[in-house]
Amino acid sequence: MLKHKELITLMFVVLAVFVRLAPHPPNFTPIVALALFGATTFSNRVLGTLLPLIAMAISDIYLGFYSISIWVYGSFLAISLLGHYWKTVKTKNILMSSLIFFIVTNFGVWLTGYPKTIEGFVLCYTLAIPFFINAIAGDLFFSYILKYSYSFTKYKLIKQL
Repeated sequence: MLKHKELITLMFVVLAVFVRLAPHPPNFTPIVALALFGATTFSNRVLGTLLPLIAMAISDIYLGFYSISIWVYGSFLAISLLGHYWKTVKTKNILMSSLIFFIVTNFGVWLTGYPKTIEGFVLCYTLAIPFFINAIAGDLFFSYILKYSYSFTKYKLIKQL
């Protein structure tokens, strides 16, 4: 049986899938936020770690999987694992999560689509900077939305019980 806390968190997974499927600027999605949030708030550590992967898999069934999916999923797994260590959603952790996603996923992009040279490596990461800016903005926005929505909902739920 799921606790109220876990039900609220699962609602956020559904919302994350919906937001990812809705039109949005590139890389302005709630999945990194969900990885950090799930790991820092969910009492079931395994399920908390799997939250972003579940949201990604559900939305990727519709959107399609791609050549760097393993790198994307791997970055979310790393962020979730670090979230268990960090135990809180705060700006420093959000920015570190954004950086992890940027480094890991663009390494996959470089391996699958650029010359395996220093020039190809630099070009890959340079061309990804606009996506990184969107990702940071989205990660900050959605992380704080999740954090404060959760706190508000939990407070309201406890107040009613």
